[in-house]
Amino acid sequence: MTIVEQRGVHVRGLRRVFGERAVLDGVDLDIAPGEFVALLGASGSGKSTLLRALAGLDGEGSGEIDVPGKHAVVYQEHRLLPWSRVWDNVVLGLRGRDLRKRAEAALAEVGLATHADAWPLTLSGGESQRVALARALVRTPDLLLLDEPFGALDALTRLNAQALVADLWAEHRPAVLLVTHDVEEALLLADRALLLADGRIAREYTVDLPRPRSMDDPRFIALRRDLLDGLGVRTVATAKEAL
Repeated sequence: MTIVEQRGVHVRGLRRVFGERAVLDGVDLDIAPGEFVALLGASGSGKSTLLRALAGLDGEGSGEIDVPGKHAVVYQEHRLLPWSRVWDNVVLGLRGRDLRKRAEAALAEVGLATHADAWPLTLSGGESQRVALARALVRTPDLLLLDEPFGALDALTRLNAQALVADLWAEHRPAVLLVTHDVEEALLLADRALLLADGRIAREYTVDLPRPRSMDDPRFIALRRDLLDGLGVRTVATAKEAL
């Protein structure tokens, strides 16, 4: 039997310049196999630029990037083809046998087993995003890249989608990089939360809380306060203390 060692993510000195501005300016990043990492930062800080570089969608930067060969991306927009049925969207671009069977298995994992023959325009926003997750899962990635995948969802649907991602990660254990603006989302899902600022990873927060996590946990509240402070956001409690 041959045992294949799973690769993680290794980035050193990544630099990406747009015009005269260095959006990424010497980024160093490691993600261990099976680790869930959240990336936060102000708008325009380069979070999605970094994710695109890891996905191989932007080769204009300089530096060292080593990622698993099998990776998949889920974006904020589900990007489903409206003229193809749901199961066809799931296996879009794949070749081989039993594609329908593979699509149905992935859809079952995201709770859409009965929607294989549906048209994308008949789905809700949450259902469409679950199809996008199924499309990533069917590729059995060693690295899952999530670019604000819940940003367009309402609050309740977002909570359900977060719980689904947590369950899928626990089942399949890919390395995950989640780009998000949502501090609570990062702390609910990730092993580590990273803050991108001035073109580099400025701060790192270890989220060593047991799963499933509660936002009422005092340790969760303390981490949330520290992360918001790192982002330059003053909480209500902090503002009152300053008065």
